[in-house]
Amino acid sequence: MAFVRAQRLEILPPYLFANIDRLKRQVAAAGHDVIDFGVGDPDLPTPRFIIEKLQQAATHPPYHRYALDEGCPEYRTAIAKWFSRRFNVTLDPQREIIMLIGSKEGLGHLPLACINPGDVSLIPTPGYPVYCSATLFAGGQPYEMPLRSESGFLPDLSAIPDEIRRRAKMLFINYPNNPTGATADLAFYQRVVAFAQAHDLIVVSDAAYSEVAFEMRPPSILQVEGAKSCAVELHSLSKTFNMTGWRIGFAVGNPDVLAALGKIKANMDSGQFTAIQIAAATALDHSDHVEVQAMIDIYRERRDLLVEGLQRLGWAATKSPATFYVWVPIPKNYDSMSFASLLLEQAHVVVIPGSGFGPAGEGYIRFALTIPQDRIRLALERIARLAV
Repeated sequence: MAFVRAQRLEILPPYLFANIDRLKRQVAAAGHDVIDFGVGDPDLPTPRFIIEKLQQAATHPPYHRYALDEGCPEYRTAIAKWFSRRFNVTLDPQREIIMLIGSKEGLGHLPLACINPGDVSLIPTPGYPVYCSATLFAGGQPYEMPLRSESGFLPDLSAIPDEIRRRAKMLFINYPNNPTGATADLAFYQRVVAFAQAHDLIVVSDAAYSEVAFEMRPPSILQVEGAKSCAVELHSLSKTFNMTGWRIGFAVGNPDVLAALGKIKANMDSGQFTAIQIAAATALDHSDHVEVQAMIDIYRERRDLLVEGLQRLGWAATKSPATFYVWVPIPKNYDSMSFASLLLEQAHVVVIPGSGFGPAGEGYIRFALTIPQDRIRLALERIARLAV
């Protein structure tokens, strides 16, 4: 029998990184040393105190059975306590918190819980591709809100056409932002909440990078009065605690939206290994641990090294206030894919072309600060030899 894949796969945008992946394999196969700024996956280990808690919890036989879909009580209680300490926001662990198998899982499932065919999702561009693909899988229509440097990479909600606004059901926002590294203040979140309440929208605030910040502490949308009426916020332990492979996160906020998400999850997954949840609870209980703070210092040092090095080469690089990404404009005579290809072919340096994050990402490339300083210095030496 000839396999014919589902038609829903045909509506996904093309995989714009495929050419970079192919070139990377070719360059490596030719014997060149490739320096990879592409993947946003921490190279630093999970703090030892979290690993030790996992080892201890993994020996507890009751944790070897199916986990609770919404998350074990210990984990949800730790989330509520952390949110209270960090944002001064009170959450009901029973109704306003749900465990996620990484925030990506929650982002992927939320449109299935909230979007009907033909509904519109308002999504940022440049932005995380899951916002678009999850909307399409749910039968919805993505509408892209461009993020411009002149507006601090914040969307202009007033520019959304009336016809789109009337059909819109969800609004995705992401601060600190991937890929730009931009942050949002409470005044922005107040405008978002007012807009959502006026137009009956569900706000999905992707706050996966809220703790990877340098000169400021990013706020939560739930700090805005009345935000729980319309908003849910997703957090991840992946970047905060170098736990990407552990697949653990959480969503908080509007209880009706979380209940709908929970119904999807009950039919799609069977929770996360309880021992991982117990270790995650320990991580949140000790979020100010010295190992966690040391990680932020390392990313800051890497950011400063890369940005100052690029500035010496004449690049218009700026220091991101948060995330471990650097979002850099490219020379005017290139597009982002051709410039990323040039860096890979001639300097053997991998970056992500901005066009991979949507149309408004054109004209930029993204560096991920997930490699050691000596490799950053070597990359700068190679880039300095390019005639660009």
